[in-house]
Amino acid sequence: MRATLIGFTAVLLWALLALFTVGTAPVPPLQLNAICFAIGGAIGVVWVSATGGWRRLAGVSVWVYLFGTAGLFGYHFFYFSALRNAPAAEAGLIAYLWPLLIVLFSGLLPGERLRMGHVLGALVSFAGAALLMVRGELGFSVQYAAGYGFAALCALTWSSYSVLSRRLGAVPTDVVAIYCIATTVLSALAHLAVEETIWPGSPLGWASVIGLGLGPVGLAFYTWDVGVKRGNIQLLGTASYAAPLLSTLVLILAGVARPSSVLILAAMLIAAGAGIAALAGRKADDVG
Repeated sequence: MRATLIGFTAVLLWALLALFTVGTAPVPPLQLNAICFAIGGAIGVVWVSATGGWRRLAGVSVWVYLFGTAGLFGYHFFYFSALRNAPAAEAGLIAYLWPLLIVLFSGLLPGERLRMGHVLGALVSFAGAALLMVRGELGFSVQYAAGYGFAALCALTWSSYSVLSRRLGAVPTDVVAIYCIATTVLSALAHLAVEETIWPGSPLGWASVIGLGLGPVGLAFYTWDVGVKRGNIQLLGTASYAAPLLSTLVLILAGVARPSSVLILAAMLIAAGAGIAALAGRKADDVG
């Protein structure tokens, strides 16, 4: 349970993603990605150096590093590409299939027991997140097919990364530092190829960038690694739908968004889904 709670802190940090991202405008997304992952990588380097982790990292296969980098960079590359080629509501909804896919894919892991309650809970929570994200504005169109495809790849990338990370339970979380550094390099190269460099124009902008790098695009990936490797992955996947809900609440508290009846209903659905998944997990433990 401790590892699951550690993993859930990533969801809490991701709740700050929207607020900080708003404050970083007009920094281009890939440039922002490079800066934030550089900060996240620096966090890891300090931790690895302080704990003597370089010796542990020396024994890790290069394929593990390639896998982790593909997960972190691939997710963000596909996400940004989806938002550039399709409306945000539809692209975001497809991309946010990843918690549901984590729950479903976890059934393929050795030693894991996927129950109908896990699937039902994930579906109920997804309904709540969908209600919150689209707010009745959903309208899929064939002209945005490329964007929808990128969003689907985004969901597949992060869910596959999260579930396969469980197979790497013996690999220390220190490796995330290398994932972040490699993602920084790839993001910087992609930025230079397709974007114009624009730096934050105010202290608030710089504070938002640093906040992103320290939390949602930094520490969160380390705690998520602990959660998916050692925690209850089905419960963690379902509970991830709290991220858009908490993000909306943060925006309301910051005065960027307004409360509504949709928010209340979405909260009830997300909480109900998490409760169903937790109950299913408890029954599975009792049977085991």
